Amino acid sequence: MLGRNESADVELLTTQERKEFAAFRELLWMTPGLEAHIMQSSGEEITLIADLIQNGSNGARADDTKGMKSATINWITPKGHGFNHERTGALLCLASLDWANSNIRSKLITGQIQPSGDQWPVFLYANYTYDAEDPWNGLLRSSLLISAYKHIFTSPSSIDQEPRATRSGNTWIHGM
Repeated sequence: MLGRNESADVELLTTQERKEFAAFRELLWMTPGLEAHIMQSSGEEITLIADLIQNGSNGARADDTKGMKSATINWITPKGHGFNHERTGALLCLASLDWANSNIRSKLITGQIQPSGDQWPVFLYANYTYDAEDPWNGLLRSSLLISAYKHIFTSPSSIDQEPRATRSGNTWIHGM
C-alpha cells in the first residue's frame, strides 16, 4: 500500500510509524478483502472503517476490564465488599493504619476515616505488608496485583498454576 518499493518506503518511516504500519499489515492479513475495500472507498467510508476498528478495540479492552473486576472479587473472597467484610476490609485498609485495631476498623467502616488518593491500601504491597521505614519496599508487588496484571496482559487462565489450552488474551491477539 505504501508504493511499489514497499521496503524502501518503510525505511523512511519513524519507529512509531513502522510499528503502526506493521500492525496495519497484520490487520490486512487477518481481514481478507479489507485492502481492496479500503482502496475503493471514499474518505468518509475509510473514516467509518477506522471508527469500527477503534470501537472493536475499545470493546475488547472493556471486556478485559469487566472480566477483571469480577475476577478480582473472586480472588479476594467470593462474598462481601469494602470495609464491611473482614478480608476485603483488611486489604483495603490504608497501609499506615492497623486493621486489627477495632477503633480504626470501626472508623473505616462508618466512613469517619476516608482514604485519600495519596494513601496506599495494604493490598498493593508484597505479602500485604507495609514497611513504615521504607514505604517503597514491596509497593506494587502484591500477589493480587500480579494476578490482575496476568489477567489483562496474558490471559485469565494464566493466573492458575496449571497451564491449559485457551484462547489468547486480547493484548496478544492485537500485538500489544
